[in-house]
Amino acid sequence: MDFTNIVGHEDIIKHFKASIEMDRVGHAYIICGEEASGKKSLAKSFAKTLQCEEHGIDPCNTCKSCLQVESGNHPDIIVVKHEKAKVLTVDEIREQVVNTVSIKPYSGKYKIYIIEDAQLMNAEAQNALLKTIEEPPQYVVIILLATTAEKFLPTIISRCMLLNLKPVKDEDIKFYLMNNLGIDAHMAETCVGYAAGNLGKAIKLATNEEYQMLIRSVIRLETGIFDMSMEDIEEAIMDCDRYKLTISEYLDLMLVWYRDILVLKVTGNPDKIIFKENYSDIRNQSHYLSFNELEDKKRAIEDAKIRINANAKMEDVMKLLIMTLREK
Repeated sequence: MDFTNIVGHEDIIKHFKASIEMDRVGHAYIICGEEASGKKSLAKSFAKTLQCEEHGIDPCNTCKSCLQVESGNHPDIIVVKHEKAKVLTVDEIREQVVNTVSIKPYSGKYKIYIIEDAQLMNAEAQNALLKTIEEPPQYVVIILLATTAEKFLPTIISRCMLLNLKPVKDEDIKFYLMNNLGIDAHMAETCVGYAAGNLGKAIKLATNEEYQMLIRSVIRLETGIFDMSMEDIEEAIMDCDRYKLTISEYLDLMLVWYRDILVLKVTGNPDKIIFKENYSDIRNQSHYLSFNELEDKKRAIEDAKIRINANAKMEDVMKLLIMTLREK
């Protein structure tokens, strides 16, 4: 777990190394990127380097501190977690951060807090954290990991260094899958297409049969959506229900489908679409769906994501979405 093993994100790694080299490490960071995009790897590699006893811009991987990080037992690197799926509460922030920042590091130069799913902090939790971010002890570094910065209070954002992750290059993802996971070239290209610059998603697809089933489920829905009976719709919703833990990815894949239709409609080039094996269906739908209709369907999927994130009943959201997508 260090910078050398991270694929992509060169600009953020360069920023971290420069801050260490110039002894200008910030007291609070927000690393922002979609799920499985590498936020945690960056944060833990940065933390490991900061705590390394050799004090270089890369961890030595042999000192006591580095070995503690690798084992997950470093006393001065605290990973803040939450019990509830949709919220990081004020009590959790107080117990795991606010009430402990005054305790000096046990062994390292820094006391580092990595707050996972930080976008789930409610207003109370953010306000509780704010004073610590405003007036932190010299040894404290707080790293917020978030899928979006939109959920943060302006006062939080203004006091943090915001680092937005960029998509990893397709060729870098393909190289990693083939050389590190032994994935054949054709499968690697397929994974790269679906991942859209997200190495974590590409790895999931390459190694997780359930993720491949998720893709097949989306294909079944999108290829038959205009011919579905009410019974078929109910069955499709039941299929979605099997993927509750990955419903966001399910909806993301639906967005990819309509993105493919748009790309084919604009370019006419089948090499540019991701659902290549469903080219015939993509082409047929591109003939009778207008640009406005495609935009409406994309907006409907985005609205469904918002409602599900707001704890709306998944079955109701998906039924409304499928009925909307069936409209021509």
